Amino acid sequence: MAETKRRGGVRAVRRPTRPLRADRVYLGWQYALLFSDPGPPPRRPTPPEQEGLNPAWVAAQRREENLLNRPLKVVVGAALGVAVLVLGFSLFGGVNPLLAAVLIVACLFVVVAAGYALWQGEHALRERIGTERRRLERIRTDQERKLFAAQREHAQSHQAWQDRKVAYDRQLQWYAVAVPDEVDRIDVAGGTLAGWSALVTMIGTSRMGAGGELTVLDLSEGAVAGDLVGLARRLGAPPQVWVLPDDLPRFDLGVDLDRDALADVLSLVVGVSEEHASTRDLSFDNAILERVLRVLRGEVNIRRLTAALRALAQVGDPRDDLREGLLTAEELDRIGTLFGRGATDRVVLERAWALESQLRKLEALGSEAAKLPPAQLRIVSVGRQGGVLGNKVLGTYAATALTHVLRGAPAGKPWGHTVCVCGADRLRGDVLDRLVDACEASRTGLVLCYRSIPQQVKERLGRGNAAVAFMRLGNADDAKIASEHIGTEHRFVLSQLTETVGSSVTETAGDSYTSTMGTSESTSSSASTSSSRGESRGRGRSDDAWLGLGDSTWSRSRDANWSYATTDSETFTEGITTSTAWGRSTSRAIGSNESLARTVQRSREFLVEQHELQRLPETALIISHSSPAGRRVVLADANPAIFSLPRSTVKELDEARRLAEARPVAHASDPGGGGLPPNLGPPPERLDWRSR
Repeated sequence: MAETKRRGGVRAVRRPTRPLRADRVYLGWQYALLFSDPGPPPRRPTPPEQEGLNPAWVAAQRREENLLNRPLKVVVGAALGVAVLVLGFSLFGGVNPLLAAVLIVACLFVVVAAGYALWQGEHALRERIGTERRRLERIRTDQERKLFAAQREHAQSHQAWQDRKVAYDRQLQWYAVAVPDEVDRIDVAGGTLAGWSALVTMIGTSRMGAGGELTVLDLSEGAVAGDLVGLARRLGAPPQVWVLPDDLPRFDLGVDLDRDALADVLSLVVGVSEEHASTRDLSFDNAILERVLRVLRGEVNIRRLTAALRALAQVGDPRDDLREGLLTAEELDRIGTLFGRGATDRVVLERAWALESQLRKLEALGSEAAKLPPAQLRIVSVGRQGGVLGNKVLGTYAATALTHVLRGAPAGKPWGHTVCVCGADRLRGDVLDRLVDACEASRTGLVLCYRSIPQQVKERLGRGNAAVAFMRLGNADDAKIASEHIGTEHRFVLSQLTETVGSSVTETAGDSYTSTMGTSESTSSSASTSSSRGESRGRGRSDDAWLGLGDSTWSRSRDANWSYATTDSETFTEGITTSTAWGRSTSRAIGSNESLARTVQRSREFLVEQHELQRLPETALIISHSSPAGRRVVLADANPAIFSLPRSTVKELDEARRLAEARPVAHASDPGGGGLPPNLGPPPERLDWRSR
């Protein structure tokens, strides 16, 4: 039941929200119209013009009859004249009475014969006119019969048209695109920071709305999870956020690892600067770290480890570390004799110096860590102030420590805990492989986002039970790889949809959050989608909704007291500027001006070719994965604001098509719901970075 409230004399209606399926991870929305436009209504049959007896025809018939009867009339007149004359003469004795009687009888006979002929002609004329009347009556009866039959047929066809029109006007337009059941991982190739932000927000909203957990490891240095953080806070689910290196002291991931596990993690971390590090190098580093860690007594942390490595490498004055309490005299002596002091051990000293130089960037790790309350959303983001090498070390540590925690976690529900790694191309191939294996063993969902497709990424795209999502690819070689992977036979249509339903109000208050990036050229393109609505209170949101129709399709909303709008624009003026903003505002007013407008504009049709993948809309993604029926390719929109549209549904297109075939009108009138997810589900019972 919809809730109705009165505020300030204006009634506000709140739409019921739609349940999210806990076993589904939603990536975006597919625009499709299951019912085509029925066109104009069937024309009502027009009654034919009634054909009556033509007076001109009747007059012509009478003229013709008169012409035929004229000699008879002359004969009658002449006979009557002769009879009158004979009678007159007989009265005055001029004619023998007997002769007169004979003549009069003869004249009367002529008059009777001619009169009978005249009567027959008049009777024939009336018969012809009557026959014509009866013919016209039969024609009118037949026309009425055909008209009534046509009207009955029109009533049936008009009812069928009305049903099709209702189904078309009230049908759902946006269908959820979810991760297939058989897929354990999503590889996102390409995309702008704004596109990644939309995708992460989409995944995070659906996961938290279904009561799941989400961990975002953002190595892009672009704060792509900022929009999701703001949204989660407004929905009453405050996330846990660490921005490295500033938040390194309170970052608790991996601080409770034992010595062997810590040596394993750190040996991968220190090899981050060596793109082609071999297994021998990792083993060598691991052996050094294990031996040094065993020397240290009591609590072990990164600061004590780097102090021990400095002592091993004979760098600096060890007395400084003794004064600070990082090492004891006994530990210093043992370190000095750990590998001997010959020239053959020089390589150990050099390697210890290299280890110390990189691990120094992690010295503050967990120094101020405190017990945190449970949270469904955890975000680890790498900032730009850490430097190139420093951020590589921090990102690799976060990924390897998370991998180690997941390896020890029990297997949970598929995608119950989801991990998103943005900028995964900054991790080495072996680090990625370990993370993928750990997620597969613990049944943790994994989303890997790559800015580009270098060789090590190309070798791993879609490997195993994985789907690949291609977003905008600026590099021509990357776009070529993507088009070959998808197949150029697929055809899609992009359209732009704008819908406005709502009211204009005053006294507004709200907040917004924005992400921006850019460079500059010459040309401009823009796409926008807005949806707004309000009664006693209105909320506004702005978003860009692109839709696809054709082989695979896509698209957008409104709500009684939520309104959303998104604007994605690209302006080329010696550079490219891209901005995405989502926001919400609330307002109150005594009165409002209602408005309703909807526009759908076809943008362009394209095949999956290299140059087309270089100019996809920012929130567009082409999802490709194997299925029992063969490879499936879907064009979707990752815009999270589409969730609030009244014509969107969490049903997938295939499911909705089956329902539409079973009961088309009922399905078409099925309310989309509108609004944001109600509750973000119960928080996890514990915060241990593991899949539940």
